[in-house]
Amino acid sequence: MPIDPKVALGAALPTLEFAWTPSDVQLYHLGLGAGARWTDPGELRYLDDQAPQVLPTFATVAHSLRETEPPKVSYPGVEIELSKVVHGSQEIVVHQPIPATGKATSSGRISEVWDKGSAAVIMRETTVTGSDGDPLWTERSSIFAKGEGGFGGERGPSSKSELPGRAPDFDVATPTLPQQALLYRMLGDRNPLHSDPQFARDAGFPHPILHGLCSYGLVCKAATDTVLNSDAGRVTGFRARFAGVLYPGETIRSRIWLEGNELTIAATAVEREDAPVLGDVKLTFTA
Repeated sequence: MPIDPKVALGAALPTLEFAWTPSDVQLYHLGLGAGARWTDPGELRYLDDQAPQVLPTFATVAHSLRETEPPKVSYPGVEIELSKVVHGSQEIVVHQPIPATGKATSSGRISEVWDKGSAAVIMRETTVTGSDGDPLWTERSSIFAKGEGGFGGERGPSSKSELPGRAPDFDVATPTLPQQALLYRMLGDRNPLHSDPQFARDAGFPHPILHGLCSYGLVCKAATDTVLNSDAGRVTGFRARFAGVLYPGETIRSRIWLEGNELTIAATAVEREDAPVLGDVKLTFTA
């Protein structure tokens, strides 16, 4: 049985020790298109050679930067073929600005296993601590495994939220490159869904798709640049549900509503009549 909820629920994930450098941070930001405004001082803060500012979404790749093999969906009580899996949701809460150079240790667990009938949802929660013992960030993410439901578990909550009933305060277009996924995969996510046309077709897509975490980072950066004057250190949290796909070369439209110290965002694909890309997007920030 691919999923044994009695074993999986609450199971500890392997502890990881990892490190990163300013060059890693620069590569991540370049993978999100940083530098397109190559004379803009705010844009260049992402690409400083010695101390680049760090978008909180860098947390999603910091542990996998050195990986060159496709990821495996293998946890206690869980063994699933990679072609059946898509990213469901992602949340990062930063406890302090992420430094440009760092060493850290992550520990985590499988916090939820939900049975959606035709699919399963597996939620992971990870805490990352710096070498000084202080917490850096907490990460919560889920994966959606097609065809792996029906094991009699809880269905889980519905997290879909409504957008504000008024026009957005900001409306931002972010183009992507045709080679965006091929560049982003250098950050450690070598899933062939993003690079191999035949693998993508076998998984039900006409072409390789952009990494969901790349879209996640692109939208976070667009909101940070637009609303927070490109000050990544003000972002305290960012979460989203992966509502659809983006194909490399398409344009993300981010409609942004500002309410207090929180942004609500809807991200869609311009070329496909605003087809959803990210939903239930929230960015929190300091004043």
